[in-house]
Order: sequence, then C-alpha cells, then structure tokens
Amino acid sequence: MRKWISRTWSGAWTFWRSDGHPVRRRLLRAGLALALAAGLGVGAVVASTGWIRTGADGHLYAEHDVPEAPVALVLGTRVYPDGTPSPFLAGRLAVAQRLLETGKVRAILVSGDNMNHDYNEPEAMRRWLVEQGVPAEKVVLDYAGYDTYDSCARAKRIFGVQQATVVTQTFHLPRAVTVCRRLGIDAVGVGDESARTYERTWRISSSREYGAALKAAVDVLSGRDPSRLGPSESTLDDALRTS
Repeated sequence: MRKWISRTWSGAWTFWRSDGHPVRRRLLRAGLALALAAGLGVGAVVASTGWIRTGADGHLYAEHDVPEAPVALVLGTRVYPDGTPSPFLAGRLAVAQRLLETGKVRAILVSGDNMNHDYNEPEAMRRWLVEQGVPAEKVVLDYAGYDTYDSCARAKRIFGVQQATVVTQTFHLPRAVTVCRRLGIDAVGVGDESARTYERTWRISSSREYGAALKAAVDVLSGRDPSRLGPSESTLDDALRTS
C-alpha cells in the first residue's frame, strides 16, 4: 500500500497511508487498547486473589488446633516416574497421616491425576500412606482430581463429602479451601511447610497462585462440571465405618 512520509514540527517522523490516516494514530490506539487490557487483567487478578483470601479467612489451622472432621482431602501433585511422590506430595501425605493418627480425621481421600495408564498420583499416594502404617481401608482414591476445582467438586458430588480438612502446601491452601467451601463443603485447611526447603520450586509455585486465583474464580462463577463425572461412590462411607 502506498505511503507518504512527513516530518512534524517536533522532528518525529509520521507515516501517512494513502487514505490520509496517520499510522502513528493507529499505533497509539493499539497501545492504549493493550494498556487497558493489561489493566483489566491486573485488576481481575487482584480481585480474585482478594476473594480467595477472604474466603479462606478463619478456616486455616495448624495441625495441633485444627477441629476434627470426618475426612482429610489430600490434593495430588507430582509423582516421579518410579512412582515415588515428590517432596511436595510427600509433605502433604505426612500431614494427613498425622491427622489420622491423632484422631483429627477418620479417613483420607487422596485426589489426583490418573490421566493415562503410566501416571497415577492416587495409587502412589495410597502406597506411600500404607507403607507408613496407615490402614489401606482408611484410604480412598479419586482418580480424576485433575486440578483443585475438580478435586473439590468430585469430593462433594461423587464421594458425598460434607465436611473435610483440606491438606496441601500453605501457599496453595487458601485457594483450595475457598474453592471447596464455595462448592458446598464445610472445609478447613492444614498446610505443609516441610517442602519450603526447596526454595526455588516453592517460590515459583507461590508466584503461580496469582494466575491460579483468577482461574479458580472463573471456575466457581461458571459452575462448570469437573472434567470427569460418574456415579456416586460409597467407598468413603465404607472407610468411615471401619473401626
């Protein structure tokens, strides 16, 4: 397309299209649109982060003073190729184990990713707990906890959880508790701090919570179904009935 070039009084070059509209003006409009979009994005993240913190306020506890609940909901995270839980997952499982041993909960629901046959977080979680002396009949598996929202939604809709103690790392805990509570579970939370020794991973994971907060708000407001549903299960009720 034909263009003309002229020099303004300030010495800056302005490029004129054949239709008489300066390119600079269009670039300015595009820049303003981008700035507006960025501002709206930042505002949405700030608002969703505040929503999460408010939703979790008063529901986060240390292990020794958390109120009793029927079940600990342990959220899954990385498992190594040999089936060993990562330190972050092992830290969560250790908290749940202690809650069971001290009578703070009566069963453990482990919820994680089993998207394909060679990656199975729930089985790795159960194996770790049983190896630490937790009775196998006290551990219930949710194979479709693909993210925090799915784990909370399935705990409520598939396993019938009404009240739970959510267990994850402390940086993740406010989001997890808020999502569960918004989905109808009377949830409190206990956070793991042992994995903080992995400083770089902890820092990166903590920073990702800002974006995750926005996703959580969208998920809850949309009321979407979890990625996978299915029939109700009685396995958790069975675990709670065992002595």
